[in-house]
Amino acid sequence: MLLRTFITWLCLAALAAPLQAQTAPDPIAQLVGQLALDRYKATILGLTRFGDRRQGTARNRAALDWIEAQLKSYGCSNTERLAYDFTEPARRGPVQLQPLRAGGPAAQGGGTLFGRRAPTSVNTDPMAQPDERLRALNAEGPPLGAGTRESLYCTKIGATHPEEMYIVSAHMDGLGYGEAADDDASGTALVMELARLFSQPGVTTERSIRFILWNNEETGLNGAYAYVAQRQALQGIESPKGSGRYPEPTWLGMIQHDMLLFDHGMPVPKLDADGKPVLDARGQPVMIAPKGQRAEADVNIEFQANSKLAEGSARLAWTLRAANEKYATDYPAAVGNRMTNTDSTPFMDLVPAISVRENERGMQIGAGWNPHWHQPTDLFTSYSDQDFLLGLNAAQTTLAAVAQLAGLTFKP
Repeated sequence: MLLRTFITWLCLAALAAPLQAQTAPDPIAQLVGQLALDRYKATILGLTRFGDRRQGTARNRAALDWIEAQLKSYGCSNTERLAYDFTEPARRGPVQLQPLRAGGPAAQGGGTLFGRRAPTSVNTDPMAQPDERLRALNAEGPPLGAGTRESLYCTKIGATHPEEMYIVSAHMDGLGYGEAADDDASGTALVMELARLFSQPGVTTERSIRFILWNNEETGLNGAYAYVAQRQALQGIESPKGSGRYPEPTWLGMIQHDMLLFDHGMPVPKLDADGKPVLDARGQPVMIAPKGQRAEADVNIEFQANSKLAEGSARLAWTLRAANEKYATDYPAAVGNRMTNTDSTPFMDLVPAISVRENERGMQIGAGWNPHWHQPTDLFTSYSDQDFLLGLNAAQTTLAAVAQLAGLTFKP
């Protein structure tokens, strides 16, 4: 009788084991589920209180102090600043665009390089901001000159491999005399939210994760280049010897976030009551952005095909793409190979590096798909919940991928 009872118990246990394995909660899904649209928006709004956060200004320094205080309040207490000397670069002239002809191929949706496109530029006129309060906040501007600047980071220390890490980053500076809500409060808020979630009690990762907020992206990626120059040679060195501490763990991958909200599609000609293109003073068609996210809106994950580590970067990009498919709630992701003009560039020949954006940097943002880019209209109020949701889906994508890569264990 006892033998029969024991055999029955073994059979039941064998049947129950697979069921328990199937019903065990997915720690990545649990952590991704803690991302909330309202909290993401609130962090962006907090950043926009400092205006466009132009490098070298008091508002930039105040924003950096606020970000650091927030990170510490999340439990990401080992915050550090990287100081570097910034030299004002030579000023570039305005972007030269191929003229558009009324009724010509570009106005009709054709074109020789980008298809239909709109002019892009950087607003340098503080008076172009109609909001008097914001104009006063952003009053400190050029000439700013050279001087010491700072980027900010904090680190989730890996439990079993503290000597290895992934970098998750965005740039906190902006320009244009608006609020830099999309470029790049949207990316900064994403990094801050991931730092908050990975820093909470019960979250353990095998490998380290460093959350970095760059400065001086808008002046030529100066903050990211300074980090590489100062810390590349320190990778994987235990200090002090025998302590198990690695001030600069070996870089395994770098993920940059830059503009995440606006995927409304290519600009279209503004039409008059007769359906004809409206022309500006130069005889050029006036181009406007469609309202609302386009039906094909997606999270763009890019690597640089010409980089020395293109193969590894492509694998990293596709890891994020797979994470998006499994864990993102609303918007899909697309992988491209033209990463450019953001803080992942200084890393791309040293470690697999990718950027996460709302659009392809060269082919879409460069073609004027986002009319708020570097403009006074880059305001929190310029974006809808549909737009903020695109940024939240980027956060879901990166969080899930990094959790997988870093080896997440989560015990709520």
